[in-house]
Amino acid sequence: MTLDSLVSLATERGASDLHLEPGLPPAIRIRGALKTMGEPLSAKVLLGLAKEVIGDADWPQFEERWSSDVSQRFSGVRCRINLLRTSRGVGMAIRLLSSVQPTLRSLNLHPDLIRLVNADHGLVLVSGPTGCGKSSTLAALVQEINLREARHLLTIESPIEYDLIPRQSFIRQREVGRDTPSFQQALLDAVREDPDVLMVGELREPETMRLTLNAAETGHLVLTTVHSGTVAEALQRIVAAFPSDAQAAVTAQLADCLVGVVCQQLRYRETLKIRVPECEILVASTATRAIVRQGQFFKLSSALESGGPEGCWTSIRYREWLDRRTDWYLPSKEEPALSAPERTIEPTLPLETPVAPKRKREPAEDPGVLVISSAEEDLDSIVSEMERREKPKKRG
Repeated sequence: MTLDSLVSLATERGASDLHLEPGLPPAIRIRGALKTMGEPLSAKVLLGLAKEVIGDADWPQFEERWSSDVSQRFSGVRCRINLLRTSRGVGMAIRLLSSVQPTLRSLNLHPDLIRLVNADHGLVLVSGPTGCGKSSTLAALVQEINLREARHLLTIESPIEYDLIPRQSFIRQREVGRDTPSFQQALLDAVREDPDVLMVGELREPETMRLTLNAAETGHLVLTTVHSGTVAEALQRIVAAFPSDAQAAVTAQLADCLVGVVCQQLRYRETLKIRVPECEILVASTATRAIVRQGQFFKLSSALESGGPEGCWTSIRYREWLDRRTDWYLPSKEEPALSAPERTIEPTLPLETPVAPKRKREPAEDPGVLVISSAEEDLDSIVSEMERREKPKKRG
């Protein structure tokens, strides 16, 4: 069993995630529901697969932390892989990424979100719970800039999830752990690299947050993600990450540089058979900046209600817009599905073993050379072919 074959099977079944754990059968998430397939995998087999993914050079670093994030391509599918050690051994959580370059339209997001990246500088936050598509929305916003403007885009990710193809913009992508030792170092380097737009994969540590806010204040448009359930929680989480004596200065800095916040969740729509982002959108105005500066985040719900003319959306009003929408983008069968509401473990699916296709005889560049492409070819057919090629010579 190889990762190529497992990813290939998961892709064929429209899975968005693949989970491998010693002693358990492989599990795939299809439209939100988790299903197991095939027989349990041994710890020895998974350890071998993990070493192939990480490589001998980086294996000692994995043994120090017993976790690692990498992105690789298997069976033509780009995958984000988290390797981890559990009580059973070394396992993997694999996210199957779409090969399609994400845009607001392909993610079924509101076209007004493009207003967030029209700013020359400032901070744009994309928030939500784990697995809600924050990284895809972030990549879509970057892609909208790439398709319209000649800007220098610099991304700092762990790991790189989408290979962005330069169109109008000049794009550099750096992966933490491979191209730079940390988010902090990459942000310090960015000041000397002349970027117009910075994309920071995730805000995790106070120092990363501080450097990100500084970059947004010094003439860069910074796009990043943070885990939260609402717009207010996203901003409050950033402030709460700092010591209490520094929070007043952080709220003032956040108010000055804020462009907007998007908080999203994926909701299953039965009629479309896909999950669609439902968003709460805050666009910074004079009133909202005053609320943030005072640290009164509980008032942001009222600002969302009254901020429609500025481009704000409450989750209820956004859902009503989705109900009226007719021009949906539906992923093709080749793309990994992002759908369904269930979260239960369903019965085990049989795990097919991929059968290698028979190798066909390829035409030789020299027509006088007989090419034998497989040792399994029938001897009689080879002799017949040789006799056929000799006939023209005998006539001559």
